[in-house]
Formats: sequence, structure tokens, C-alpha cells
Amino acid sequence: MVRLRPYKRNDAPKLLQWVPGEPGFSMWCAGKFRYPLTQEQLSAYRLKYEEDPNAWIFMAVDEKGIPVGHVLMRDVDYETETVHLAFIVVDPKRRGFGYGKDTVRQALRFAFEILRVKKVTLRVFEKNLSARYCYKRVGFEETGRQENAYQYGDESWTIIEMAATTIRE
Repeated sequence: MVRLRPYKRNDAPKLLQWVPGEPGFSMWCAGKFRYPLTQEQLSAYRLKYEEDPNAWIFMAVDEKGIPVGHVLMRDVDYETETVHLAFIVVDPKRRGFGYGKDTVRQALRFAFEILRVKKVTLRVFEKNLSARYCYKRVGFEETGRQENAYQYGDESWTIIEMAATTIRE
């Protein structure tokens, strides 16, 4: 089981290693960062969300406190009781062992139990089958789609919108 803790400046080197290769990088950030990811971009990212009262950046850590994942929780809306997850990534060496599901489950727990929201949303590319499977396993359902929403090279990628109102164990 993983725990969430706040993202810190010294987490950037880990994150730089977790999103290698341009296709995977684009699938992770959908153009919100420039390839290749740099320390400077991550510093600006951290500062931006430290200033945002409706956003939190988390690192998922294993039982020894070693970082294994990352997730951004943003756009909390206390009136509609919603929050959005983004930039979810797991250390490539730890993929396939349940760390992704645990990371997203902990984010859902934070959202439902601490923020007291009723719905958590996210967006994922249709072609990112492993991420979609992970999200469905923890309680997300598809709520919409945006056909050809992102251009990568000569490909058009469709975005799947998802939402969770409960945590599936």
C-alpha cells in the first residue's frame, strides 16, 4: 500500500526519469509541458500549484518512503463538490505491481474523505489502455469522449473523460 505526501523540489529528478520517450511523455502531459521535461519546467509547475489554493501535487511513496508515483489534484470546486486528477505517473520499474491503482485509490480517499467532494474526474487518452484499465479498477467510469482532441505527429488521439463517485477496492 502506498501513502501520499506533498511533492517537494527534490522529487523532480525522480519525475524526470519516469516519463522517458516522447510518445509516453505526450501521453502523460498532453502538451502541457515541452519535451524533453526539464528541472526548470518542474520548478515552474511546483510553484504554480503551490500558489493555487485549489490544487495539490502529491508523491506516492511505498512502505519505506521511497517515491513510486505522482498525481496532481486540481480544480477543486467546493460548490459542485468535484476535483480533477492529472499527471498521474508511476515509476516504470514499479509498474505492474499495483502501485498505480494504490496511488489513484489514495488520491480518491483524499478527495472523498479530506476534501469531502462527491465526484473526482480525470481525462485519459483512449489508446492508453493500461491507464484506462487501472482507473476502471479503482472506480472510474467513462462519462464522455473528445474525438481527435490531441494531435501527436500525424496521429489524432481521442480523450476519454472519466469520473468516480466511490472507491472500488
